[in-house]
Amino acid sequence: MNRLISLLQNVPLFQDLSAAELEEISPLFAERTFKKNTVLFVEGDPGEEFFLVQTGAVKVYRIDNAKEIILSLFREGDFFGEMALIQQGMRRSASVETLEDCSMYTLTRSDFQQFMERSPKLCLRLLEVTMERLRKANEQIYDLTFLDVRSRTVKMIYRLSEQYGTPKPGGTLINMKLTHQQLANMVGTVRESVTKVLQDLQEDGIIAIDKKYILVKEPESLKKQIY
Repeated sequence: MNRLISLLQNVPLFQDLSAAELEEISPLFAERTFKKNTVLFVEGDPGEEFFLVQTGAVKVYRIDNAKEIILSLFREGDFFGEMALIQQGMRRSASVETLEDCSMYTLTRSDFQQFMERSPKLCLRLLEVTMERLRKANEQIYDLTFLDVRSRTVKMIYRLSEQYGTPKPGGTLINMKLTHQQLANMVGTVRESVTKVLQDLQEDGIIAIDKKYILVKEPESLKKQIY
């Protein structure tokens, strides 16, 4: 239970809650494990659960004309499925699949709503989180509409380095294995185009790739190439 409370304290949705409130809400979570490549739910499924990632990684995606489009990647401390907490009967707007073996905490909508009725701070936080994710979705739409493939790829690498970057000798390591195809699915292009951009960045000494891990060696140089 202490492990869950420590995790909740670093999750934006719950970070305004007092120690007593965290103690009260933590027993409502159920701990679950999932193997790699497990589909947690698919677009159109009923939405009744909120997920908090303890370990591992997942992808949020949609299928458009048989092509996979990755909308988000989530790791330890991230959460998803929050829209299911707001309104009964809402359907999932995307599918989610594990990229690694995962341990997660889940919370049902009915349990969350009972707690939320007693915590205005949590209601405000949920609204803020939802609006922030809507802003990021709008930014993705802008990128797909107005940026070329190279700019989209560079921007995605830079964004991932900010979200999941770990300082290492010689740069910032994106702490997540990423295939060329996954990056292509994130920026809405074909794998060959992403491979060409990655090769150019490596030749310029801006990034290095080892066993599907990307090390950003020159973040400012990378950022300058976005536009």
